[in-house]
Amino acid sequence: MIPHWEVPTPTKVQILQRTLNRKAKENPRWRAWTLYGELCRRDVLETALKAVLSNKGAAGEDRVTTEAVRADSETFLDGLQSELKKRSYRPSPVLRVWIPKADGKTQRPLGIPTVKDRVVQTALVILLQPIFEADFHELSFGYRPGRSAHQALDAIKQALLQGKRAVIDADLSDYFGTIPHAGLVRLVAKRVSDSSILKLIKLFLRAPIVEEKNGKRMVQPNRSGAPQGGPLSPLASNLYLNSLDHGVNNQPDLGATLVRFADDMVLLCIPSQKEEMQRRLREYLKRKGLRLNEGKSRLLNANQEAFQFLGFDIGMRRSHRTGTCYTHVVPSQKAQQRLRNAVRSVTATWTTWNSCTETVQRINRIVRGWSNYFHYSNCSRVFGRMQYWVRQRLRSWLWKKYDQKLSRYSFFTDDRMHGQYRLWKMPLTAGWTR
Repeated sequence: MIPHWEVPTPTKVQILQRTLNRKAKENPRWRAWTLYGELCRRDVLETALKAVLSNKGAAGEDRVTTEAVRADSETFLDGLQSELKKRSYRPSPVLRVWIPKADGKTQRPLGIPTVKDRVVQTALVILLQPIFEADFHELSFGYRPGRSAHQALDAIKQALLQGKRAVIDADLSDYFGTIPHAGLVRLVAKRVSDSSILKLIKLFLRAPIVEEKNGKRMVQPNRSGAPQGGPLSPLASNLYLNSLDHGVNNQPDLGATLVRFADDMVLLCIPSQKEEMQRRLREYLKRKGLRLNEGKSRLLNANQEAFQFLGFDIGMRRSHRTGTCYTHVVPSQKAQQRLRNAVRSVTATWTTWNSCTETVQRINRIVRGWSNYFHYSNCSRVFGRMQYWVRQRLRSWLWKKYDQKLSRYSFFTDDRMHGQYRLWKMPLTAGWTR
C-alpha cells in the first residue's frame, strides 16, 4: 500500500474530470450545461497540449509541426485561448493520407488535423470522456482508460466457456468514415446541453478533407464520418455503437455476448440463436447507417475452427491431460509475420554498417513491444519459436557484419547473444489469464 504522503495530489483538471464522471453516474439524465467555459481554461488546454506533444504525430494541412509549437508553447496557448474565448476559433481542413493495411495490399485513409485542432479536440475529450464513461458498457474495451485488449480476450473466453460457441466475426465497412454526423451529435446532446460545445463538435465533423494527388491540392466536403487520426474519433466510435453494446449484453434471454474494441467486434451466442442474432445485427447496422463487410464477416462454430480478434487466434481445444475443453489463444500467423518483417527491416544486408548496440536496441524495442502485447494465455510455444528466430536473424547479421571471419554458431552463441550483445529475452511462460 502506498503511504498517503506519497500519493500524488490530483490536479485541478483531474478533479474536474472526477466531478463530471460522478455527476453522470449519479443521474443518467444529467446534462452538462456550461462546459464551454471549462474548455477555455488554461490548465485544460495545457493538459491537452502536453498530450498532443507527447504523441508527436505529423503536421496537418497548415504544415505546423509539434516541434514548432513546442518551441513557443506559451505564445501558442495564448493565441488559442484567446480565439476560444472570443468564439472566433474555427477548425482547419483535415489532411488525408493513405497508409497500408496489415495485408500490405490495400490502404486505409487517415485524417490528420492540424496541431491546433488536435489540442482543441483533446481538450474536448478531456471533458467529454468522463461523462460518457458513465454510460459505456463494461464489454466495450477500445480507447477507454483502464481497459485493454487482454480484458477483451478474457470476456471472449468467458463467453465461450459458457457455451456460446456460435461466433459472428463482424467486420464493418469503413466504420469511421460512415458514422452519420446528425446521429452522432444527437447522442452527444443527450449528455451535453452546451450549444457552443455542440457547435464546435459539428464543425470538427464537417471539416473539409484536403488531399494532395500528383502535386495538386484537392478539397472535398466531409458529409459523414469521424476520420481516424483525430483525438475525437475514438470517443465518437464508442459512443455511436454504445446502444449495440447495451442492446445485446443487457438482455440475458438472448443468450449472447458482444465484445467490442472500437470497430472490431465479435458476437458470441448459443448455436440455436446464431441466425437470429446475425439477422438482428444486420438490421441494427442498417438503422444506424452502417454496413457489414460481407466479404470479411463470418459465422462460425468455435468448436470446429478458430477466429481472429485483435491479432490473436481464438478457438476451442481439448486438453490431452484432463480431457476437458479450454479456450486456446495464441498470436496469429499474421501477427508473427509482422514481427519477422519488422526485425528483417532492421537486420537487412545493407544495414551491417550500423553499430551492434544500435541494431540490438532497435530489435529489442520491436520485440519487447510485440511481446508485451501478445504475452497472453497459451503464448509460450509461439514465443519460444519467435525467440529462436530472432536469435538466428541477429546471429546471421553479426556473422555478415564481421565478414564471416567468426564462427556463426560457436562464437555467436545464445549466451553471447543475450549477454554480451544484450538481446532481450522474451518471456517463455504462459501469459496471465483468468
